Amino acid sequence: MSKPFGEETRGTTNPNRLRRVDRWIAWWCAHALTSAPDPLVIDLGYGATPVTAIELRDRLAAVRPDVRVVGLEISPERVADAQPFADPPRLEFLRGGFELAGLRPVVVRALNVLRQYDESAVPDAWRTMTSALAPGGWLIEGTCDELGRVCTWGALRAGEQTPVSLTLSAKLSTLESPAVFAERLPKALIHHNVPGEPVHTLLSNLDAAWRYAAPYNAFGPRQRWLATIRSAGMTTLDGPQRWRLGEVTFRWPS
Repeated sequence: MSKPFGEETRGTTNPNRLRRVDRWIAWWCAHALTSAPDPLVIDLGYGATPVTAIELRDRLAAVRPDVRVVGLEISPERVADAQPFADPPRLEFLRGGFELAGLRPVVVRALNVLRQYDESAVPDAWRTMTSALAPGGWLIEGTCDELGRVCTWGALRAGEQTPVSLTLSAKLSTLESPAVFAERLPKALIHHNVPGEPVHTLLSNLDAAWRYAAPYNAFGPRQRWLATIRSAGMTTLDGPQRWRLGEVTFRWPS
């Protein structure tokens, strides 16, 4: 195989760090997974340990019991270290980058990968990955904090280069304000969180609504979050059932 497209990342990870995005993938990508002839999912850049790939396989099995997960890493050492955890064909670890090792997955999860690149590298990475997806497939790309308590990600369709959505997700019991999402935005947005830019407007509106909903804190953080989204006056791509989980999905701010 030719040299993988990309650079080796720091590789830091923790068990359950990606639980929020995994739960969302099981919902958003459910039709793609259940209708796919080959339910192949890629965990791109799983890091120094394969725990997130193992967790992804287990969580998506609830949607598609025969789901296959392939963890891709550029580092040959990380691929070798992960082999004792492999369970072919349901869980494998291969060397690869944004070219997806020549595979045709229905879902790619790329969390905390592009955050370590320059913003100028994002379009080519997106284009390379979405062009390799199976028809009807999805690329889920974003970032989160070290414990997975604050996460953001975008979703791109197969063959497209602009995300259709931006999801914000947090552990509500520890959420101080929606302003914390600013430092965990996907690489394509994080440098655009300045006055006049759509993502700045989105976060500013959400933060203002959070302050307005302060009285609801007496009923718990979940009720304050629900009141925040309802009063923010912005169109969402989900509803209260998802909001109760501490997340909200908007159209991509562009």
